[in-house]
Amino acid sequence: MYFYCIMATLTSHPTGLRESNLFDELFLDYTDQKNTVADLYQYAPNAEGIKEFIQQNVVVTYNRPLLVSELHRQNSTLKLSVVSKKNIDALSSNNTYTITTGHQLCLFTGPLYFVYKILSTIDYCEELNRFIPDKHFVPVYWMATEDHDIEEINHAVVFGKKMTWNTEEKGKAGRISTTGIDVIINELENLLGTGESAQSLIALFKAAYLNHKNMADATRYLVNELFGEFGLVIIDADTVALKKEFISEIKEDLFENKAEKEVLNTIQLLSAKGYKTQVSPRKINCFYAVKGMRERLEKVDAHYKVLNSAIAFTKDELEKELHEHPERFSPNVVLRPLYQQKILPNVAYVGGPGELAYWLEYKNMFAAFNLPFPVLLPRNFVLYIDKNNGGKIKKLGIDFNDLFLETDALIKKQLQNKNEGPDFKIPREKITAVFNQLKAEVEQIDKTLVAAVDAEKQKNINGLNLIEQKLIKALKNKNEVEINQIKNLKEKFFPNNSPQERVDNFSSYYMANTNFIRDIKNIISRSPFVSRLDLVIEEVM
Repeated sequence: MYFYCIMATLTSHPTGLRESNLFDELFLDYTDQKNTVADLYQYAPNAEGIKEFIQQNVVVTYNRPLLVSELHRQNSTLKLSVVSKKNIDALSSNNTYTITTGHQLCLFTGPLYFVYKILSTIDYCEELNRFIPDKHFVPVYWMATEDHDIEEINHAVVFGKKMTWNTEEKGKAGRISTTGIDVIINELENLLGTGESAQSLIALFKAAYLNHKNMADATRYLVNELFGEFGLVIIDADTVALKKEFISEIKEDLFENKAEKEVLNTIQLLSAKGYKTQVSPRKINCFYAVKGMRERLEKVDAHYKVLNSAIAFTKDELEKELHEHPERFSPNVVLRPLYQQKILPNVAYVGGPGELAYWLEYKNMFAAFNLPFPVLLPRNFVLYIDKNNGGKIKKLGIDFNDLFLETDALIKKQLQNKNEGPDFKIPREKITAVFNQLKAEVEQIDKTLVAAVDAEKQKNINGLNLIEQKLIKALKNKNEVEINQIKNLKEKFFPNNSPQERVDNFSSYYMANTNFIRDIKNIISRSPFVSRLDLVIEEVM
């Protein structure tokens, strides 16, 4: 499906990730390539790192015929673009590699950053196909069809309204029926109205969810319609054929607890460096999954029990079950990256700060399983400012980068910029200087009076702070309308103190600009290996 619109043009104001104050230190230190994280990864997150990965892993063998066969089978019902078909076929060649991103099967694609992750993956491939012309790079979306946290995927936020699909089904998300989503589509249709852009969007969602029986098929269709023209390849790894390729690694996790040992060692290293850890491994990092159920496996005495069920196995029984039904063994967040690297000729994983933080725990685990650890590439980050709110920002005289300030700090700065009220920084400095000089002189005469001088200094500064607070309150009352506008803008861009991209669905932006996805792609593709946050501003043409 191709979307075109000439209603608006987009401009970008890039800002540094560190300057935005939105990210944890581990992620920032990784994107800055600081020495403190150098032992957590193998290849630098750039084109040279990709080249080095390929050079050092030329002897790694993949079951390419099986992969290509599975991809053709899974995508046989889709209207694949010519470039997507070529990309699937190209995976037969040893000169073709994948760059992968993964995400849950969120309703209507979920939050905006789903779009940004996939576009980032596509752009990395396009850049590498120019930079390393003797190789071919294919963008892959790994559908998280085995995830079972339905509450994380059953809703979408459009124009600030959260629409929730209520389903009683449990188990792997990909196998859950789409029954009941028609109610949510009707709710969305009433919200969006009857305009041309609304009709095309509703038609797309109806074709995805009403014409497909489960979430895997519906999501595959939707993602292909949105991104297929760019050559995206979509994979569902929840198949018997692909799981058979991973039996040996599952067995090592079940009976040797190899993943836990290696990841715990890295977690200790991270903690010693002062970094927070994202995930913790378990002794067994597999779920046991049958229809309507996906539960953890735990060893209890001599048996392997499936939690919250009556199912239990001896070691021999579990090993037999694994060989006869590998599809019933579902990797968790620790083991899934290994599975990805086993079945795909993958050179890089594209993720956000949380994802890359847990991937940085895995280098030693990959080495223990004798699988190549991929390059870790950060996705793009976007703050989208529509023309209406962009006009308000300009009218208020707010610097776009100041949008990342806390609300109170932004209000205070705006009031100061209006030259209303004195700057209390100077008198504070003068009070401090006077009392410091006095303390030095008093100390020469009687050291017991030093504490009294410090107390008096603090008393004066506290008094000054109190006057400043009262003045700010008075100015807020005087500028109540402007302050409410600032608060509304902050809530628009950071709803409930979360970045816009982690809350809003793309539908809200598509309604004003049906070329939204292509326009965003054009913005973020300018420098795919430069880690930054783009303030994308919509301008009227």
